[in-house]
Amino acid sequence: MPEFIARRLVQLIPTLIFILVVVFVLVRLLPGDPASAVLGDRALDADVERINRELGLDRSIPVQFWVFVKSFLTGDLGNSISLRIPVTQLIADRLPITMLLTLMAAAIALIIAIPLAFVAALRRERLPDTLIRGGFQVGLSMPVFYIGLVLLTVFGANLRWFPVGGYGDTFPEHLYHLFLPAVTLALSLSAILMRNLRAAIIEVLDADYVTFARSKGLRTRLILFRHILRNALISTLALFGLSIGTLLGGAVITETVFAIPGAGRLMVDSIYGRDYPVVQGLTVTLAVVVSITFLLTDLLQAWLDPRVTK
Repeated sequence: MPEFIARRLVQLIPTLIFILVVVFVLVRLLPGDPASAVLGDRALDADVERINRELGLDRSIPVQFWVFVKSFLTGDLGNSISLRIPVTQLIADRLPITMLLTLMAAAIALIIAIPLAFVAALRRERLPDTLIRGGFQVGLSMPVFYIGLVLLTVFGANLRWFPVGGYGDTFPEHLYHLFLPAVTLALSLSAILMRNLRAAIIEVLDADYVTFARSKGLRTRLILFRHILRNALISTLALFGLSIGTLLGGAVITETVFAIPGAGRLMVDSIYGRDYPVVQGLTVTLAVVVSITFLLTDLLQAWLDPRVTK
């Protein structure tokens, strides 16, 4: 296991370098420029030159990239062009909101997917299996923003069970305000996880070691959790780790629909405002979070199946 962890950490280095290059290039392909966003379309040439000099955009591309990498490694991501505060402070304020939303969505997706996958697999090709798969198929075919608008209209505006926006002040209020957005993100993810886990459970049910465990007279609950669920979760866990990036991407839309002051909404506002430092810093930070999630997923997979470490 230590060698496996070391190999995974070493593999993160080229991944991080590639992320830095891609982010640096993509941000500079955005239409417009920061000076026009700050000063407006009628800005004087002298003012534009001053803004570009302050941001370092008057230097050559290799020099700009070196300054960007060095600033990232030292934790200095610069200042926001529009808000005039350090990017690290912005990320520290907004990223925990998005991470809490993502964790809630992931937990809700697992709570929905695992029991229903068991029911669908144990009652395959019967009415419960058909209803579960059909219901999830309908949810999977709808885009995230549409699901969010429906939940917001029904449970927020009409029934008034949940707030239509905001984040609250205390931790219980945070959970209360983020519940509907988390359900919005969880529905599509739970459909994918349920279908994958159902197929894996059906495959494991027909395995020889499960048949042998039944022949020994082991209790059904013990067989389900020790032999079936543990082995079926291996592929589903890998899919779950890959879906974290999708959840973070969906948070950009969800936070906009529910007016949540998270990193996703900050990203949208920064792109429209041509705020280079915020877009660069936030994109790299989210990419690092996803890479760490992949590493943790690999470790959990190795715990479930030690053959992965070889």
